[in-house]
Amino acid sequence: MAKPVQKRKTKPSKTAASVVWFDVPADDLGRAKKFYSSLFGWKFAKLSVAVADYWHIDTGGKDASPDGGLLPRMHPGHSITIYVAVPSVDKAVEKVQKLGGTVCKPKTAVPHMGYFAIREDTEHNTFALWEMNERAA
Repeated sequence: MAKPVQKRKTKPSKTAASVVWFDVPADDLGRAKKFYSSLFGWKFAKLSVAVADYWHIDTGGKDASPDGGLLPRMHPGHSITIYVAVPSVDKAVEKVQKLGGTVCKPKTAVPHMGYFAIREDTEHNTFALWEMNERAA
């Protein structure tokens, strides 16, 4: 007689800490669009968000491939920023600070999409934390 199949207990799904978006700052947006479209075939479309002159970058990859944004450079040290998915920006921010990271930009809402916060790691690299939340306002 066969043994009854035991079901494994599964943990609730957790947001994978994977790269989900990137921002490319530029001094000359037209020049940057020409460069990246010629190099990678990326397509650009104007996107209305809190940052003036922000462009969505369609990388053309599969659904799991992150897209990004092109925006005016905000300060001389402004470099490409990756966005990493987290279940909670607030909890991740606390953890970053406990591990020695610092604040560059506090938690900010992107209406009807989610929240992000920009941090700096212990090696002075900036990165963003991203929490999907359609109720963000």
